[in-house]
Amino acid sequence: MSAKALVALATARGLRIATAESCTGGMIAAAITDIAGSSAIFGYGFVTYANEAKTSMLGVDPEVIAAEGAVSEAVARAMAAGALQRSGADLAVAVTGIAGPDGGSALKPVGTVWFGLAKRGAVGIAERVVFPGDRAAIRAATVDHALRLLMAAITAS
Repeated sequence: MSAKALVALATARGLRIATAESCTGGMIAAAITDIAGSSAIFGYGFVTYANEAKTSMLGVDPEVIAAEGAVSEAVARAMAAGALQRSGADLAVAVTGIAGPDGGSALKPVGTVWFGLAKRGAVGIAERVVFPGDRAAIRAATVDHALRLLMAAITAS
């Protein structure tokens, strides 16, 4: 997915985007801000690698993290909603996952990523994907998928 195409479409539609990232550590925001003119559509990128950051920066309930785990549908949804609410953006994408090489389990293997997407005035969505490969491949695939989700949400507007 081309961040350049995303920036062009969001600019044409007058939409602002925010990101909330855990396993990618700011790579989605970097992909967007690598594009000249991205300041017209991007103002906030939350890097919330630690659970405490998810809580303090995005308002994710620590009880939800304790009950569901940081890599879960509930946390991805809450991260996206928090980013949308705290940034004033029109769209927010969130990612939380296990990039490896350690940290996986039978229920949540390495490569598991939950995506959350929040759109002003609409019901948010969440999606789970398990990406193959090493840490770099999983993180790159996560960035690409997040950009695709944003593009699809804008196109559906």
